[in-house]
Amino acid sequence: MGANQDGESVPSVLVVDDEEDLLSLLEYNLEQAGFEALLARDGVEGLDKARAHAPDLIILDIMMPKMDGIEVCRRLRKDAHLRTIPIMMLTARSEEEDQVQGLDVGADIYLSKPVSVSVILSQTKALLRSARRYEVPPDQLSVHNLRIDRDRYLVYQSQNGDGEKEMRLPRKEFELLYFLASHPGKVFSRQEILDSVWGQDVYVVDRTVDVHVRKIREKIGSEYIETVKGVGYRFKE
Repeated sequence: MGANQDGESVPSVLVVDDEEDLLSLLEYNLEQAGFEALLARDGVEGLDKARAHAPDLIILDIMMPKMDGIEVCRRLRKDAHLRTIPIMMLTARSEEEDQVQGLDVGADIYLSKPVSVSVILSQTKALLRSARRYEVPPDQLSVHNLRIDRDRYLVYQSQNGDGEKEMRLPRKEFELLYFLASHPGKVFSRQEILDSVWGQDVYVVDRTVDVHVRKIREKIGSEYIETVKGVGYRFKE
């Protein structure tokens, strides 16, 4: 994550490519779109900059001096601190075998040159949205007097020194509770909750969120999930 001129945090994108014209073009357009652009001109420099800056996304060419993009991608995916960074492979090699190899070593998407800047920006935004949406939370959460076990889909509620009450919520109720509890204090609109819990490709009306919140409150109590009038819901901080 970088910062703009006002000191606000902005997503950082590392572009690794040996074509100077393309680097300049992407640097300009990424910055115009609100990103911080980091540049590297070969695979070794790209790997070094990834380790130094931990960018939010990497655009990676395959054919480069010193180290090709396939090897860079392979090493990134083996690095515990960098393995979850989205990687877009951008290359002039369009053979199916090359695409399969790129995806096999961990690339998230493969675009063949020539490709328009607008497509690159669109895919960049989509990959960053997906990365935030599927960020992996811990297997268990302990908040207030609740213990939420994601592996077993169970909720445990402390009973004032009398042990714990075990509850098994229906799948979507559990996922909604877990999502909100993973971000205590943060307000989410109904649409954000729908996108994160049900998915953007599933048509579900806003009212569905209200119904599920009501059912959760009936089972664990009304003091955990707060309604923010005109906006949505948040888990009590």
